[in-house]
Amino acid sequence: MTDEEYMGLAIEQARKAESLDEVPIGAIVVYHPIDPATRKPLAEPRVIASACNLRESTQDPAGHAEFLAMKAAAEELGVWRLTGCTVYVTLEPCIMCAGLMHQARIDRCVFGAPDPKAGAVGTLYRINEDERLNHVFEVLAGVREEECADLLSTFFSNKRKKKKA
Repeated sequence: MTDEEYMGLAIEQARKAESLDEVPIGAIVVYHPIDPATRKPLAEPRVIASACNLRESTQDPAGHAEFLAMKAAAEELGVWRLTGCTVYVTLEPCIMCAGLMHQARIDRCVFGAPDPKAGAVGTLYRINEDERLNHVFEVLAGVREEECADLLSTFFSNKRKKKKA
């Protein structure tokens, strides 16, 4: 599958969040095991976790889609190190989620829409490439950006309309 196709799965999770009246953000984690010695694939990449934003439903400040997906991925693999994993998320990760990506040692983060208010892997901060930290990871921004941004802007526009009514 391509990055665009994987982002489609994250967008499905964002729509699930929206159906729960949560901010429509979705994430998936794809595991691509590679032999560290030869750097050759050991198996086909596979989705090992998916999640949507659940902060309101669970009243959990850590209920961000990518945070929940990474926790589920660690449980699926039985390890805390998510080496060989790519996190796909519809909105640029915040400081907390980028920090978890760093701590979990992911290989890549692919996101849809940038976050001008809290983006921590390119917009406001660049946690992913801070060489003072003991792990850096690749970031690919703007995959299906317009679609991801439209989900958010439509959601908040509808919220504002309901408040005025």
